[in-house]
Amino acid sequence: MTTARPEPEHGADVVALPRAQTAPDLAISTLGPARIDSPLGHLLDHRSTSEHYVDENDLVLFDDTVAGIASRGGTLADLPGMEPCGPRRKIFFDPAKTRAAIVTCGGLCPGLNDVIAGLVRTLTYHYRVRRVVGIRNGYQGFVPSYGHDVVDLTPESVRDIATDGGTVLGTSRGHQDADEIVDCLERLHVNVLFVVGGDGSMRGAMRIARTVAERGLYISVVGIPKTIDNDIPYIDQSFGFQTAFSHASDAIRAARVEATSTANGIGLVKLMGRHSGFIACYAALARSGADVVLIPEVPFGLDGEGGLLAHLRRRVEERGHAVVVVAEGAGQDLLGTADGHDASGNSRLQDIGPYLRRRIGDHFADAGIETSIRYIDPSYAIRSVPANPYDSVYCVRLSQAAVHAAMSGRTEMVVGRYRRRFVHVPMAAAVSRRNQVDPHGDLWTAVLESTGQPIRFG
Repeated sequence: MTTARPEPEHGADVVALPRAQTAPDLAISTLGPARIDSPLGHLLDHRSTSEHYVDENDLVLFDDTVAGIASRGGTLADLPGMEPCGPRRKIFFDPAKTRAAIVTCGGLCPGLNDVIAGLVRTLTYHYRVRRVVGIRNGYQGFVPSYGHDVVDLTPESVRDIATDGGTVLGTSRGHQDADEIVDCLERLHVNVLFVVGGDGSMRGAMRIARTVAERGLYISVVGIPKTIDNDIPYIDQSFGFQTAFSHASDAIRAARVEATSTANGIGLVKLMGRHSGFIACYAALARSGADVVLIPEVPFGLDGEGGLLAHLRRRVEERGHAVVVVAEGAGQDLLGTADGHDASGNSRLQDIGPYLRRRIGDHFADAGIETSIRYIDPSYAIRSVPANPYDSVYCVRLSQAAVHAAMSGRTEMVVGRYRRRFVHVPMAAAVSRRNQVDPHGDLWTAVLESTGQPIRFG
């Protein structure tokens, strides 16, 4: 089957189709052919009725528009696509001889315990894997010099952990030596490793997978990507994000209440988002009280009649109050470059919140306007909360997809949802760039419409 571009009729206007986005390499690595009958076979007997069935030869197309597909030309087989998640009829690992390990890395995020519980239940109930261990405190838990014990995980031990935030396994930042990690996996006789973490953790998982391959071992390394900032590419939404912006919207509500309760009051809320402003955008849309949203993707100026400060002054003069929402990575060009990197290798950021608070206060004082500024930074309170029901369900489905992938012998890949379908994504693609708010896209346009702020400040 070919996808041909229709020729325009004589005299008709020729409409140029947009170029399709360049697709990454979407091939998924496997440890070898799957020859073992899956314990889930009884669920896969009826293709037309089983919700568990996945056509292993099918793909979720990378492009979701006619224009994008047509611009690639070629045949249907040439179109880039992603493997769908789900159980396979044949698996690579013999469940009776399989041991699995789970590690959580990086910062906290709502839903970590849900993922752990989902992995344990699926491995135990559906595949009858006899031992699942949890690695304490991130990648440090693999290294003997840190002295962290492993913990046996059972459906009973993880039954109630989702009611709490954080991770029962603990976490840490920073990379560890891949050889030491693989040494530990061999000592524990682990066949399947699940890594729950962000881009730095996934880069570490890639090093582990490659060390495994160099040694000729059969250990599957599968990731469940975690980022509260929602900045993983080729994934619709990261787990915990809905919980995060929901709680962030409560902070905006509080700031608005504070601002409206004092003369010329200003509420200033700093939210998570080092490089991507998704939480700030969604939280502001969820609560219509924000007058200004500032994100890393859109530079802004403070001074002059077209600057942020003059805009705030006019808004306060007109309405008696104003609320500003700023992502932590916004306005870094105004602050200069911070020195050094954190344990995850990220460049340190300057703190935009106190800086804005001081500049706003000075501007109003110079204008002879008495004001009160209420500054709220709920970041750690948001990171530590349990997942809401939507994210809990999402976490469980991601964990199930991760187990199906690992047991079938897939490796060096992550699971995620793309175009509302659960798919396999190579780790290299998942860490290839950051997902960011498009300053010319519909999300940012919706924010501008909601706040009434100008397209640019300064």
